[in-house]
Amino acid sequence: MTQFDPAVFEEFILEEKVAGFFEKAIQLKSGRRSHWYVNWRSVTNDVFLLDRLCDFILDFVESQKLAVDCFYGVPEGATKTGLLSQYKWAKRQSNFSKGSHVLAMGRAKAKLHGDPKDRYFVGQPKGKTVVVEDVTTTGGSLIETMDQLREAGVNVVAVLGLTNRGEKPVDASEGMSVADRIAKRFGKDLPYYALSHAHSLLPKLAARLNPSAEVLAALEAEYAEYGTSPLKLR
Repeated sequence: MTQFDPAVFEEFILEEKVAGFFEKAIQLKSGRRSHWYVNWRSVTNDVFLLDRLCDFILDFVESQKLAVDCFYGVPEGATKTGLLSQYKWAKRQSNFSKGSHVLAMGRAKAKLHGDPKDRYFVGQPKGKTVVVEDVTTTGGSLIETMDQLREAGVNVVAVLGLTNRGEKPVDASEGMSVADRIAKRFGKDLPYYALSHAHSLLPKLAARLNPSAEVLAALEAEYAEYGTSPLKLR
């Protein structure tokens, strides 16, 4: 096992251009507008890079000493990441054999009728399950997936995000962060982990890419308005 190192993971993000800036703000799925993006597609579309990403995930899980039977990627952004993480994890286990591990995959769009295991999944997660999300902004897609897993009776033991944008939920009644939102809905005993976080990543990204002063000012304004904490970039 290699000990997970957040700084090495952040450097991986920077090297592979997973994150970047926009001169003009774009609208996110949450409905908010932002001058920066995180997109893991360039990594998950490349077998070599996806393999490296999954090693980071497995090293993190082992560093946290989590007991895991199954990884499940939030459809569709983390589907491939969940599948390969599960495959590599199963191969690492001493009990790896026929029937020891399921390869779970969710449907991008749930079927309207039938049993939850058929409506939501192409192979339902079994055992102690870690849910993997690529980017968490306000947590909407993640919460929807978690609701489906709960309906199907899946035992979720942890939630893991590759990058946390560090934003408050849209509805203030749901708490001050994605972790708050998960705890409020699913209980305080369900941990949420992030392998990288905007408040650590953005200053390094700005130093690497040197965006305009206007973009930096706009980002500081974004995080003053709906960040989990303010952000200083200048």
